[in-house]
Amino acid sequence: MTEKSLQNCGKCGLCLSVCPVYKTLKQEQSSPRAKLQLIKAHDNDTLATSPLLKEIVSKCLMCGSCAANCPSGIDHYSIFMEMREKMVETLGETPAIKSLIYLLGREYRLKFGVGLARTGQKFVPGRFAKNHKLGNIPLKNFPKLNDIPFRKANDEIILPDKRSGKRSDKKQIGTVLYFTGCATNYLYDDTGLAFIGILKHLGYKIIIPKNQTCCSIPLLFHGAKDRALKNITTNINALKGHAVDAILVDCSTCGEALKNEYPRMIEKQGFDPLEAKKIAAKVQDSLSFIDQHFDNLEFDSNITDKLSVTYHAPCHTRNSFGSHIIAENLLQKLPFVNYKKTVDVNECCGGGGTFFYEYPKVSKKMVDKKIENAKAVQASLWTTDCPVCRMNLAGNLNDNDNLQVLHPLTLIHSALKQT
Repeated sequence: MTEKSLQNCGKCGLCLSVCPVYKTLKQEQSSPRAKLQLIKAHDNDTLATSPLLKEIVSKCLMCGSCAANCPSGIDHYSIFMEMREKMVETLGETPAIKSLIYLLGREYRLKFGVGLARTGQKFVPGRFAKNHKLGNIPLKNFPKLNDIPFRKANDEIILPDKRSGKRSDKKQIGTVLYFTGCATNYLYDDTGLAFIGILKHLGYKIIIPKNQTCCSIPLLFHGAKDRALKNITTNINALKGHAVDAILVDCSTCGEALKNEYPRMIEKQGFDPLEAKKIAAKVQDSLSFIDQHFDNLEFDSNITDKLSVTYHAPCHTRNSFGSHIIAENLLQKLPFVNYKKTVDVNECCGGGGTFFYEYPKVSKKMVDKKIENAKAVQASLWTTDCPVCRMNLAGNLNDNDNLQVLHPLTLIHSALKQT
């Protein structure tokens, strides 16, 4: 990190008003400006590395809100990641996080680990699952892992429907590449199947590279830069060279990686970032893409009852793509939806990758407030376009809350006219 970027902090405090951790804890040391000053002192050798310093720096959702709202243009996101790397190099990581990083560092390891977890889900006693938690989420509320990984279950090249929505010429109108991410591949295949269905309906040929892997964001968040770079290289090789109109993501965190972190990381290592920048230029989130082609969607005219739907805007959707407003507008345009906006639609849910596991008490305060406000609008469906947000929101609901959490893609696809 550069001294200049840290010196730019005017300690104005605007970051406090947008930092979800600070707003929950009301502690100055939890604020982005305090972290910057601590990092500056550490860089100047006036503050020693310590477990407390590591905890302060790590107690951050890496949501990007501080950077997105900083009047001085400070890239808190990159500075915090670099500091986390230094802390891990000196102090190490917890066994659980080490295991996660190890699995995410190679696709075959992740596939093996998920297979074991899938088997474990089948044999965990109900009482144990009810009484034990992973972070702030009861084990009984964790989603079931996909029976077959999504990319394995689907072809690498998928052709569009013969009848493409409202188009009369019935021809393929373009080609897109789908970066599925780990969550769709191993956890939420309903999201992937819905997205494929929508894209086929619109008339797009879909390419799903088989050799893509973890986007690398969890690795970067936990200081595993070298392993992250291997994943980044693997994904660049998987995504480059395809003649496509867009590279689409159903997870805005994956999109943040492809769009912003890949060019930055490659260039920082002294390599030519040309391919990474070409990829970044084509990255688009799923809901923005669908909104652009909304007029070509044909919905089932037999659906007459309107569904009460609300929305939670993930942090990276807001701060990396600025598409949260597009997502809300899209929901309001759906003819079968009665959209009910919550007062805190843009507030963080406390999921934050592994934040819900590492700091469950803080996360629990955030998500409980979100649930309270979602219930207040009396919606039956709660949509969000981030798999960790989905896991955190759904995982903390009670059986009598009468709310189903799903990706907006699943909602849209369920109402399309069948070909």
